[in-house]
Amino acid sequence: QVQLVESGGGLVQPGGSLRLSCAASGSIFSSFNMGWYRQAPGKQREYVAVITSGGSINYADPVKGRFTISRDNAKNTVYLQMNSLKLEDTAVYYCRAYKAWSDYWGQGTQVTVSS
Repeated sequence: QVQLVESGGGLVQPGGSLRLSCAASGSIFSSFNMGWYRQAPGKQREYVAVITSGGSINYADPVKGRFTISRDNAKNTVYLQMNSLKLEDTAVYYCRAYKAWSDYWGQGTQVTVSS
């Protein structure tokens, strides 16, 4: 069992930055692929970024060059650094931990980009 707790969301102006954190507990964090997803009002949840257990990284096109995902296995934490935020980045951001036969989600943290 893995418990995921996101933090770091909030209200930010366009062009601003936020860093999201997702703290994991309950299992071997380093063996999990860790992803960030988001869901805007009235829209389906969408993929944002992933960092695999081996350290490979991938981003969705809308966030490439603006967001950076990283992980600290010693702290059981994955981060999402978000720069140059846009109005359309407004969403609830969710952390996901997954591997074969296991898939866990956090409760989400709200990010609102508004002037």
